[in-house]
Amino acid sequence: MAFMSVLTRDEAQNRAQLIDVHRYTIALDLTAGDETFDSRTLIRFGARADADTFVEIKPAELRSVTLDGQPLDPALLDDGRLPLKNLTAGEHELLVDARMRYSRTGEGMHRFTDPTDGETYVYTQLFLDDVQRVFAAFDQPDLKAVFELTVTAPEHWTVLANGVTEHTGGGVWKAAPTPPVSTYLVAVAAGPWHSVRTEHRGLPFGLHCRRSLAPHLEADAEELLDITRACFDRYHEKFEEPYPFDSYDQAFVPEFNAGAMENPGLVTFRDEFVHRSAVTDTERQRRAMVVAHEMAHMWFGDLVTLRWWDDIWLNESFAEYMGYQTLNEVTPAKPGAQPPRWRGDGTWTDFGVSRKTWGYDADQRPSTHPVAPEHVEDTASALLNFDGISYAKGASALRQLVAWLGEKDFLAGINTHFERYRFGNAGLAEFIDSLASATERDVHAWADAWLRTSGVDTLTATVDAVPGRWTLTLDREGSRPHRVTVGVYDRDLSDGRTLTLRERYEADVPHTDAPEPRPGTRPALVVPNDLDLTYAKIRLDETSLETVLRGLSGIPDALTRAVVWNSLRDMVRDGDLAPSDFLETAAAHLPEETDVALVQGVLAFASGEVADHYLAPDRRPAALATLTDLCRALIRRTEDGDHPGLRLVAVRHCIDAAGRPETIAAWLADGTVPGGPELDPELRWRILARLAVLGAVDESAVAEELRRDPSAAGQEGAARCRAALPDPDAKARAWDAMFGSDDLSNYLFTATAQGFWQPEQADLVRPYVARYFKDAVAVAARRGPAIATAAGRWAFPAHAVDAETLRLGEKTLRKADPVPALRRQFTDRLDDLARALRVQEA
Repeated sequence: MAFMSVLTRDEAQNRAQLIDVHRYTIALDLTAGDETFDSRTLIRFGARADADTFVEIKPAELRSVTLDGQPLDPALLDDGRLPLKNLTAGEHELLVDARMRYSRTGEGMHRFTDPTDGETYVYTQLFLDDVQRVFAAFDQPDLKAVFELTVTAPEHWTVLANGVTEHTGGGVWKAAPTPPVSTYLVAVAAGPWHSVRTEHRGLPFGLHCRRSLAPHLEADAEELLDITRACFDRYHEKFEEPYPFDSYDQAFVPEFNAGAMENPGLVTFRDEFVHRSAVTDTERQRRAMVVAHEMAHMWFGDLVTLRWWDDIWLNESFAEYMGYQTLNEVTPAKPGAQPPRWRGDGTWTDFGVSRKTWGYDADQRPSTHPVAPEHVEDTASALLNFDGISYAKGASALRQLVAWLGEKDFLAGINTHFERYRFGNAGLAEFIDSLASATERDVHAWADAWLRTSGVDTLTATVDAVPGRWTLTLDREGSRPHRVTVGVYDRDLSDGRTLTLRERYEADVPHTDAPEPRPGTRPALVVPNDLDLTYAKIRLDETSLETVLRGLSGIPDALTRAVVWNSLRDMVRDGDLAPSDFLETAAAHLPEETDVALVQGVLAFASGEVADHYLAPDRRPAALATLTDLCRALIRRTEDGDHPGLRLVAVRHCIDAAGRPETIAAWLADGTVPGGPELDPELRWRILARLAVLGAVDESAVAEELRRDPSAAGQEGAARCRAALPDPDAKARAWDAMFGSDDLSNYLFTATAQGFWQPEQADLVRPYVARYFKDAVAVAARRGPAIATAAGRWAFPAHAVDAETLRLGEKTLRKADPVPALRRQFTDRLDDLARALRVQEA
């Protein structure tokens, strides 16, 4: 049964006024069995006055509790809260002994047994309030304390924690005490890890993964360590405060719900970042960005921590911005060396097409919220705000702030902030005050306009021209001030296709004065926000729009092309550009594209949104045929081997768009795409999944592939394929696995959900659409936020773009009272569905 108790902001503020927490001494025993572990916690804290309070814990069994040596009745525990009555002013000791449940959903202490070799691993994910699943705590971010951990584990295991760990014998590991940190940042990872260790600037650095992934980690270890060292050194150039912890370990852990988690001294990553199969340089760059993002948290989030969850953006927006910016700045370790594959000038291009669009989409749904909301009621509400607004929009806002404020003043303010609040807590007001101390500009007004408002502004360009001069007017729909870079382009008359940059200049929106005419003929293309320094939808003038539809591939700079592609994307979503026109533009220009991030981003939108949702079902086969032809053109273009990343992207999407099985079935039988690449596990499972959708394989083929690849990723691939089989019995088994039992882990639930709904199988799965809304509500209530989110995101019948699905979903929201995580997912998915209906009708 999922625990649904939440901490309110008012309760947290009251408790913070009452108590100070000094130290946790925690002993965990991981040898107690496969289902539970033992947890013993001694909390030393002080009360400022005589009062009542409570401590949180969510145990399988609460064995005993003593307060200052006096026993408390464990039966007083109610919905994860143990009341502490009649506290007197002064110092206290609370001792809690409990048996705790392992998790299979990535919340609390997650336990995983590797199907490849039978080895078991456990790790903690204690965000946002899941520390209560592992040990007793006063669980709120502004009650920081020192943590001392002792862990008993099987003899052949290694235990990692926030501080350096020492094996004291008999399977007992002791971690060095932490500096004062918040409860949600405590971390333990235990198992027979494969480790790569080194030192940098006198600190121990480590990489850790499951033993079965050891060859793949070894292949990438030097790259990962190069990234880590380069970012570490660059942050020490930016920040005056030294790295505040005693070590830096990075553990790649199985079935992780997030991309990574910034536990001080022990960052945990999803272990898909240990690449088993071929990846593009853009994907390597994204992994590097995550490393840079999490390291930025060591200062912003860990050293200085939000006071309450309404300031989530202070953690995530800062780390997101700093991760992309820092990765764009770091240089190879050896003088004269070529930039490594993870380093390039394309970080902001990738941000534009893979992250910023996440923010734009979230900010146009009914669930939108300000980057810095003024009041987040409770922890359940806070969890919903870990979205494209807190990450991508917030990072975009900070990028605009730096463009307006200047990097020198921005960093001066940041360093003041670290100095003022090191190992403490701070909110928006303190952050803005720190920035204001470094500049004469009105940062408070800027914050009100950018951080306290929701929604996306739209900047619409109008160009007027007379002989010898032209004028750009930028009209704003919205309320924020914008500083943009305007790019002005002419057509190269030598070939008629290439566009050349005439000039770039800065402009403020709204204009303080009438825009000044600029000399010269009317440009072929004018791009507001040319360097993507602000956060707004862009509408090109009529001539510029015609230019890009005919000549987008002739724009010389990839970041400018990203801005233009995003403008076209927004026009499709708003009903201002026909989806078929977007596909035709992609077919005309992507075969000439050289930037992998752009190809990945545009193809993802063209297939996942345009073909699957924005076009009526009877037009989908033609759209898939267009995408197949586009991908084949890219494959032909990359036959020389000079663009392996582009070729890999094209092969992936060619598989996904296949309308007939013959070609990809031949690839699978041969074990290679003609001319390469050879099929690695990811491509084999990808082909098999598409063949399953098309009815070209059966269960025996899935079982045979699983024998070939029995890994955890193989188990997920098999679950995805089995759910995708166009067979009534296969669908029934998949449905029962997701909703009829609670046996699936978070990853296997997601994989099954991804395979279940297929547009090609709409008639077969139609009876399940109505069942979904009832069954999703039930499983979310039973299994908690992680499965609720997966059920709402991945198991939603997104293919069913029709009024009846919309009606069923809206009725469920009105009458069924889904848990908050599922309610948020329903709200977002139903809004996406309504938008798709509007686009189809338009």
